Amino acid sequence: MFVDEVTIKVAAGKGGDGVVTFRREKFVPRGGPSGGKGGHGGDVYLVADSNLRDLSYLVDRVNWKAEDGVNGSSENCTGADGDDVYIKVPVGVAIYLEDKDNLIAELLEDKQELLVAKGGRGGLGNANFANARRQAPHIATAGERGEKSKLIIELKILADVGLVGMPNAGKSTLLGAISRASPKVGDYPFTTLEPSLGVITTKDWNRFTVADIPGLIEGASQGKGLGFEFLRHVERCRVLLYLIDLASDDPCATLEMLWREVKLYSEETFLKPAFVVGNKIDLMDGKPDPLEDFISKRDIPYLKISAKERIGTEDLIDALWQKVKAVPLPQAKKSEEVIIVSKVQTDTKIERSDGGEFLVKNSYLERIVAKTDLESLDGLAFVYKQMNRFGIEKKLKQMGIKEGDKVTIAGKRFTFE
Repeated sequence: MFVDEVTIKVAAGKGGDGVVTFRREKFVPRGGPSGGKGGHGGDVYLVADSNLRDLSYLVDRVNWKAEDGVNGSSENCTGADGDDVYIKVPVGVAIYLEDKDNLIAELLEDKQELLVAKGGRGGLGNANFANARRQAPHIATAGERGEKSKLIIELKILADVGLVGMPNAGKSTLLGAISRASPKVGDYPFTTLEPSLGVITTKDWNRFTVADIPGLIEGASQGKGLGFEFLRHVERCRVLLYLIDLASDDPCATLEMLWREVKLYSEETFLKPAFVVGNKIDLMDGKPDPLEDFISKRDIPYLKISAKERIGTEDLIDALWQKVKAVPLPQAKKSEEVIIVSKVQTDTKIERSDGGEFLVKNSYLERIVAKTDLESLDGLAFVYKQMNRFGIEKKLKQMGIKEGDKVTIAGKRFTFE
C-alpha cells in the first residue's frame, strides 16, 4: 500500500545528571570536589533517503525516542552522551509541527538532514561549582529534558513531469510506452490509485522523471474522488502534461475541467509550464481533432500521440526534455539548515493545601532539590537562586504567601522568609 502521509511523535534524550562526590585518596588531604557532568541526551533527526518510495514503514512505528545521557561519576568523569536517532524519509517530504498550518521544512535532496528534537544538556557536577570561596560545594544540577514534538510528514512526489488527466485517459499506458516503468494498465477508470514514477532516457542519453498521477474528476480541488491526495503530487513537478482522450465525448470540456480543478487547488501549480497531449489518435478514424482549434487560441504546446501504438512518443520525449531542462529545480519553502522545531518548556505549577502549605511542581527544580545538599549554605543558596530563575517567589507572593509559611518542593519543606 502506498502511504504518503503519517503522524509521528519524537522525543530527544534527557541529559544525564551531575553528581556530588569528593576525592578520597591516601596522602591527598582535603581532596576536594570530583563530581562529573552528565552526558548530553541524544538528538532526533529526519534524513532524506532516495531509496525510499513512500512512508509505509513509518505506519507501524509512530513513537521515536533517542537515548538519555549517562549520569556523571566521581573523579570528574563526564557521563556518555546518548545515541542520536535518525529517521529515514523519502526525498520530497514536507514536515509540519502539530498541524498542517505550521510547515517547518521540506527535504528535497538525498541525505539532507533535519534536526527535529534536541537532546537535553547534561547537568553539572559539584566540581564545576568549586572556586576560591566555595571549595567544597555540595551542589550538582540535573540534566535537562529533551525536546518532544508531534510531526506530520507528507510526501509530495518529486518529478520533472506530472501526467494529469481523467481516469482512463491513457496515462499509465503512456508512462509504460516512454519509460521502463510497469504501471497497472486496464480498460476501466481508476486503474491507477497511487502515483507511479518512470525514468525517461532521451536519444542523447539525458534522463528525466515522469509521474503518473491518479485520474482527476470534477470537484477534485474540493477533495472529491481523493482529489486532495492526488493533486498534492503535482505541486513539485516542474512541467505538467495534460493528457486528453481524443476519442472521448468532449475533449475540450475535459481539458477545461482539468485546468479549472488544478487552478482551484493551487494558482502556483496551474501557472507551471505545461503541454497538452491528445491521446488515442489511432481511434479517430479520420475524424477532425476538436482540440486543434481550441488549443490554437491559447499559448500552450499541443502534440498528438497514440500511447498504445507508440505513435508520436519519440517526438513527445524530445519536446518534454527541452521544456524540462529550461525549468529551474523546485526550492525548499523553508531553510535547509538544521532546524530545532521546539524548545523545552518547563512549566511551574503551585497549589495551596487546605492547611495553608504551598506545593511547588516544576520537574527541573524538583530534580535540583533532590540532588542538592540542603544542609549546606551553598546548597540552599543555589536552590533559592534556581527558584528565582523560574519566578517562583513572585508567584508565591501573588498567591498571598506570608513569612513563616511552608513551601514544599520534591518532598523537601522550606520556610518562607
